[in-house]
Amino acid sequence: MATGSLAWRRAEDRARIRPTVDAKSLEPVPLFAGLSHKDREKIARWADTIDLPADKHLLDEGRLPHEFFVILDGEVEVHHETEHLATLGPGDFFGEIALIEHGRRTASVVTTKPTTLAVMSPASFAAMRREMAEVALRIDDAIRKRMPR
Repeated sequence: MATGSLAWRRAEDRARIRPTVDAKSLEPVPLFAGLSHKDREKIARWADTIDLPADKHLLDEGRLPHEFFVILDGEVEVHHETEHLATLGPGDFFGEIALIEHGRRTASVVTTKPTTLAVMSPASFAAMRREMAEVALRIDDAIRKRMPR
């Protein structure tokens, strides 16, 4: 994954990035439930792993999207303007709405404890959705639940 120069990657943030995800770490993620080991290996190749400290600001509401995140360990808080929307933990994902709707970020996200994430570029995220219909349906279902229409 070519993640480029993303704000959360600055050296002073003490993030540790590994070039791939361990496919075994994807087994407990509900988004990937029921997938074959081969499919999880493919997803793992599409993603990087990043370890972040607590209080790391990941997404800014209103900004253009650059990645999709799956929480492997740790916790994040999601905020819209000043309202706390959710606390997400292992197995949860975020960043999908702006990527799919080709819009701007709908919320801000901050780590609340040391957190390990699987991170996908827009191209890898699109490939996953295109090649794994079951995953795409789960993501679409999550968007319907997250976005009041």
